[in-house]
Amino acid sequence: MNNNLPKKKYLYLIEMKVRDYECDLQGVVNNANYQHYMEHARHEFLESLGDNFGRMHDAGYDAFIARVEIDYKVSLKSGDRFWVGLNIRRDGAKLVFDQDVIRMSDQKLCAAGHVSSVLVQDGKLTRGEYFDQLLRGIEY
Repeated sequence: MNNNLPKKKYLYLIEMKVRDYECDLQGVVNNANYQHYMEHARHEFLESLGDNFGRMHDAGYDAFIARVEIDYKVSLKSGDRFWVGLNIRRDGAKLVFDQDVIRMSDQKLCAAGHVSSVLVQDGKLTRGEYFDQLLRGIEY
């Protein structure tokens, strides 16, 4: 197993492992689970910044996914260890997460996703100022 970090640089990187129940009849990870992996990485990234969706909601802020695009490249199988790396960029009011799922054993790119998120404050769409405040001091 190759435990070296991926060659590409990421703002945030998390290691995960495929669980048996995430695989379909063909013995590979079901396509929907890649979106779950990416979502988990975004939640952990938010936690690493000292925030979480519960606190945000209590303060009147809710993040919503506006668009998800995933390109599937190579299938993961049960027991595979993998990374989910993410980088972020702003697109107007949206915060876009560029995310990769990379198998650790050979550093193959298994899936590449682009997830656009918007922020609502007290039920009204914002221009993403909360994102700016949260990410202050982070180069992305």
